[in-house]
Amino acid sequence: MLAAERRNEILAQLKNEGKVIVADLSKKYNVTEETIRRDLEKIEADGFAERTYGGAVLKENDKEELPFLVRKRSNVETKKRIAAKIAETIEDGDRIMMDASTTTLFVAKEIRHKKNITVITNSIEILLELADVKGWKVLSTGGSLRAGALSLAGYQAERMVDEFYVDKVIISCMGIDYHKGITDSNELDAGIKKQMLRAGTTKILAVDHGKFNRISFTKITDFPELDMIFTDYEMNEDWQEKMADCHVKVVKC
Repeated sequence: MLAAERRNEILAQLKNEGKVIVADLSKKYNVTEETIRRDLEKIEADGFAERTYGGAVLKENDKEELPFLVRKRSNVETKKRIAAKIAETIEDGDRIMMDASTTTLFVAKEIRHKKNITVITNSIEILLELADVKGWKVLSTGGSLRAGALSLAGYQAERMVDEFYVDKVIISCMGIDYHKGITDSNELDAGIKKQMLRAGTTKILAVDHGKFNRISFTKITDFPELDMIFTDYEMNEDWQEKMADCHVKVVKC
């Protein structure tokens, strides 16, 4: 295994469990503890962890986005449940826009059996996932590659999205806050998500519990611009009232 692959797996474990132990990782990967310490030094330098005696803990950071390949391995069962619920709303013949989030990738996997679907996406992973599906039209937004996020963004992508109208738009985010709304960690990704939302008849947000009560770097939208939120988060009475006031349907997954 390459060092970069090992660090991605360690990051995914940090995301899932909140901490890692050097001795345990050394045994798991059959490398020296010194090698693991160097891995943790690199992860700490990238802003994703804080080293502790004998290991490291996850550093909650709304400004730094974890690499896509790491995020794809975290909260997998939750994302699959959310994706399966969203897939139930998608009908044969639908035209869909999907962002480059990991949850929308799971949605793409869930709807492969449906017929005559049109998908517009800025996700490299979704393009690859759907490349062999028969009878679909799959369109790439084009744009500048964000390698760590495996996404396409920028004015070219936004301009392409602006040319279309679709039945459903499915996006995710880095933060969802009662007062500040829906936010993301990168302005380029937020920009194309804003453009996608303008193109959709039904606007869907897929968001797990870890994103709630967090404010990230840049605004995507406010709650009244959404139609549905799919989440595993247990909303309290205040949240429920706010969603009702904004006419947003919440689907518990």
